[in-house]
Amino acid sequence: MPHNHHHHGTGHQCEAESTSADQDNVLEMGIQYSLFKKIDTENLECLNEAEENSGKKVFKAYENRLDFGDFVESDCDQELIFNIPFTGNVKLKGIVIIGNNDETHPKKMRLFKNREKMTFDDVTMQADQEFPLEKDPTGTLEYSTKVVAFSSVHHLTIHIPTNYGGETTRVYYIGLKGEFFERHHHGVTICTYESRPNVSDHKNNLFDSVNHAIQ
Repeated sequence: MPHNHHHHGTGHQCEAESTSADQDNVLEMGIQYSLFKKIDTENLECLNEAEENSGKKVFKAYENRLDFGDFVESDCDQELIFNIPFTGNVKLKGIVIIGNNDETHPKKMRLFKNREKMTFDDVTMQADQEFPLEKDPTGTLEYSTKVVAFSSVHHLTIHIPTNYGGETTRVYYIGLKGEFFERHHHGVTICTYESRPNVSDHKNNLFDSVNHAIQ
């Protein structure tokens, strides 16, 4: 009596399941690494970039991380500084950085929080956190920040001081993972300054003038 063995399609099914899992993983990572949307791109700056405004292009969607058409390359030496202002406050949890699998890949990353417009003179001070970087041309390595130290960040500076021996440093992607919080503007109602002081509210401390400058 003949036996019917149904083995056809098993390999395709496994491949399809693997592809689906990869897509789900990329989708999940894309959600986690979405802080690029919260960067004040107009005021983001990259110091020592060979091409003007190229540093802005490396902050992009996770699914576009392997788009090597956009990159930033340092100009006269290995160093790069990224001054990254956010549109609110960020709890920074992790960073991914992609370079070439060669000597131009960054070898070290230094982070500074809430110090706006840093220059190469400024980054001589101690960083809030430093990382030795491995060559990562696919963006599979994540560098976890000290969440307590980076729990309320409105401005992040990334300093790349050196690479693996190349004359210049090249970066294709920088991914930022974390939580975003809208910035609350405290004290806006102070504009309704008392034009007629209430005696009961200021028993022994009447205003000598209603034209004080608001501090």
